[in-house]
Amino acid sequence: MNTVLFLAHTECDGTLHKSALEALTAATALAGGLGHTLVVGIIGAEVTAAADSVAQCGARIYGVSGPAFADGRYASDLAAAEAVAKACDAQIVVAPATSRFSRALPGLAVRLGGRVDTHLSGLEAADGQPVARRWFYRQRMEGTLTRSERPWVLTLDSGCAEPFSGAGKAEVEALAVDVATRTTVSGLECPSADQQTIRPDARVLLVAGAGWTKKQADGAVHVDAAEETILTFLNATKSSLGSSKSLVDISGEGHAVISFLTHMHQVGQTGSSPRHAKGLATCCHGEEPHVVGWRFIGERRAINTDAGCGWAQGKCDVLYVGDAFAVMKKVNELLG
Repeated sequence: MNTVLFLAHTECDGTLHKSALEALTAATALAGGLGHTLVVGIIGAEVTAAADSVAQCGARIYGVSGPAFADGRYASDLAAAEAVAKACDAQIVVAPATSRFSRALPGLAVRLGGRVDTHLSGLEAADGQPVARRWFYRQRMEGTLTRSERPWVLTLDSGCAEPFSGAGKAEVEALAVDVATRTTVSGLECPSADQQTIRPDARVLLVAGAGWTKKQADGAVHVDAAEETILTFLNATKSSLGSSKSLVDISGEGHAVISFLTHMHQVGQTGSSPRHAKGLATCCHGEEPHVVGWRFIGERRAINTDAGCGWAQGKCDVLYVGDAFAVMKKVNELLG
């Protein structure tokens, strides 16, 4: 019997991240569609709680645990993943495209003599074959691919499936893995909730455009007021922050910049394509290069002084025609 292996690593608190639960849903559906056996492998300092959270998936569960596997490290993650894959003779390996696994799992494909495809947008069984979906050309075209080589290692992006739900009491088969490493993890530093402005799991995405740093109605630039307005909204709602390319690049034009924005905030054709439930674009024109990054946002709203801007051409659900400074000031007042 062929095997589909779902691999996951625990978070700092011993649980599984939402993206891992989403990948498990996809792996379960793929195994069912192919008629393969589903096996779960979990890596972490302690895996019991994580295994219990997915006990009802009906799969055999392997665990690799211990202090050496608490934090992400290429050598230890690769050794653990290899041990699990060989223990169940996996033909297909499905895992979330986290930074930790994106670093280690391509090496797993090399170790096993297989192939790897990363950042997939979906998995399905068609005519008895596994089929992967992936976006190309900045999420404008979705392609499908399959491979005959095995094992086939696949990582799935977040937001492409519903999170698995089915806790219970799981039986975990522990695997002993010896890891010879030349590095040690000295610690993990995480920004506080107020310092962190990129929040992939937030329900709302606020995107700031170049208009925040341009001259306003009084003929002056008010970058300090823009920063205060944006941060007040983010802190009150715990939303995620995005930016248009024109704003993160504006320093090269000699203009004032918003101090906490980086190219990591950039969304659109040359940036990321976030998947938040709601989005609010401010001081953005809504033209195609920017809007392409919004295609996965559930409800799209925008604020612009121009009633004929790109957002008004059927690219958002609601357009507020007005000054973003005034509108967001009122919103912040209502938020208290």
